[in-house]
Amino acid sequence: MKALVIGCGIGGPAIAMALREVGVDAEIFEAYGASADGVGAFLNVASNGLDALRALDAHREVLRAGIPTPDLVMWSGTGKRLGAVSNGLALDDGTVSHTILRADLHRIVRDEAVRRGITISYGRRMVSFEDTGDRVTARFEDGGEATGDLLIAADGVHSRTRRLLDPTAPEPRYAGLYSGGGIVRDQDFTGEPGVYHLVFGKRAFFGYTVAESGETWWFANLPRELGDVPADWRPVLAEAFEPDANFSADLVRRAELGPMLPIHDLPPLPTWHRGRVLLTGDAAHATSPSSGQGASLAIEDAVVLARCLRDAGDHRAAFRLFESERRDRVERVVAYARTISNSKAAGPVARVFRDALMPYFLKRSASQESLAWMYRHQVSL
Repeated sequence: MKALVIGCGIGGPAIAMALREVGVDAEIFEAYGASADGVGAFLNVASNGLDALRALDAHREVLRAGIPTPDLVMWSGTGKRLGAVSNGLALDDGTVSHTILRADLHRIVRDEAVRRGITISYGRRMVSFEDTGDRVTARFEDGGEATGDLLIAADGVHSRTRRLLDPTAPEPRYAGLYSGGGIVRDQDFTGEPGVYHLVFGKRAFFGYTVAESGETWWFANLPRELGDVPADWRPVLAEAFEPDANFSADLVRRAELGPMLPIHDLPPLPTWHRGRVLLTGDAAHATSPSSGQGASLAIEDAVVLARCLRDAGDHRAAFRLFESERRDRVERVVAYARTISNSKAAGPVARVFRDALMPYFLKRSASQESLAWMYRHQVSL
């Protein structure tokens, strides 16, 4: 059996590696003409995502490249400490969630896939596919095509495969926020390594953590109308953070700022698969970064899909089994993240209620068991 994997982000290489573990050949087709080295800021790989990588024996380099970040502390824009929760639950061996440059995570999983003999073809933007019942053919913008037994989509929140599979599928939803950030080395910006500080500011949301090296990794979420993009984000962000009782405005003025991008997620999709074509990762269930689970869910998908293909009688049964095992979980994460994103974009009245009630809710959620459904979820081949 051969699978055509569309997309070489995080999910695509993970899928290809997982499929090889169960005897399914896989080739990855990436729309862009070069790899994503150096693209993106940083992201969270939660403990459940690291556990899924461990199932593929691909976790060690990720742990070496990332920053252990097991704790979250919440603050109001006035400087009031609202409470603290865990950033995931430690695995049995003590492994905790890690923050890693997206470019590093991508490089690690891609290079590991190549090391295992998986072919990645760049500049292959899929424009259509044909499922004949016994095979599926992907056709690309360059005029070429490829044929296999399965077509697995890992092409992100704006997935072309999803639109081809179901033209009536709901479009990605804008979360009301633009997001960006960067890394700065400055002795004026310090903190306890391994702790994320998250600030629900008066006009925008600010988060940061400090590495053992002394670098401050920071990000900002700014409520804004979709498409309202200024010529220069720096003064816009600095003005948004100016009323807050922390160093966010000063940091923005002095730090290198990466691109500010709109945040989207996906409402529940009616169709995850049809025939020999399946959606996975953000193509099926994109969650906002507020969950800290996007990459982890994509890696979980890879492991579960491989197991289903190995254990089910045929691809139809495997796809049904995959969806039944994954749908409730991922939709719960998407809903959880959307609630958090909405709180970041709260208006003046909602902000008062949020800051007043959040300490109570954080106390309730500080119990590790309240988050076990997300972080203790284990997948295996």
